[in-house]
Amino acid sequence: MLVTGGSRGIGLEIARRFSAAGASVTITARREPALRAALGELGERSHAVAGDAADPDHAATAVAAAVERFGPLSVVVANVGGAPYAGPLVDAPTDALLKTFNRNVAAPLNFVREAWRQSMEREGGVIILIGSLGGMRVRSGNGAYNITKAALHHMARQLALELAPGVRVISLVPGLIRTEFALPLYEGREEDTARELPLGRLGEPADVAELALALASPAAGWVTGVEVVVDGGASLLSGGRTAPTERQSRLRRL
Repeated sequence: MLVTGGSRGIGLEIARRFSAAGASVTITARREPALRAALGELGERSHAVAGDAADPDHAATAVAAAVERFGPLSVVVANVGGAPYAGPLVDAPTDALLKTFNRNVAAPLNFVREAWRQSMEREGGVIILIGSLGGMRVRSGNGAYNITKAALHHMARQLALELAPGVRVISLVPGLIRTEFALPLYEGREEDTARELPLGRLGEPADVAELALALASPAAGWVTGVEVVVDGGASLLSGGRTAPTERQSRLRRL
């Protein structure tokens, strides 16, 4: 299997869980030191390829390396995402919008395209796109990120139709997960934020990783083209902030 953004946070935890279940794992990320550190946690049947997920050449190279080293690619988890702009959507610079789109939509599609061409068209498999609750709700302050995640969810449905029956495609949609990426959304008020959720705690990367493992298994063999939400019940709540908070304005891809 292959995980983009696999050097930390949700991506690394997904790689850990699949590795513990016996999978051969290839991870990608931009920073080689972080990838090397992650490989130390994943065991002998793991491999890393450094590069920018938004670069089509990197996607082709990473998929080719995974197939050459471990054989047919049965699972791809497209986890890389980012929020390079925070603020009102109408004020978003065009270059920031394009950068957000490239990271949250084009980059996953690069990996799906290469996985299909190099392995899954013949061998089948499962593709999991890591979406966001922001792509399912309208909230102020992070509109550029949210609309690209909404596009990602729809892309999963489109791909599920186009790549069936051999390949299943699922959007896995986390809510607020305790990661470095999401830290600006709860830093300094973690307990209060947790109490706002029906299940009374923030999500952990393991909550997402365990579900990813289940969705890639034969137990979910009749599941495709849907959003599977893991959010502690946040989507049961209505409303949202009417203006960007300081924490939202600090949300950036680190």
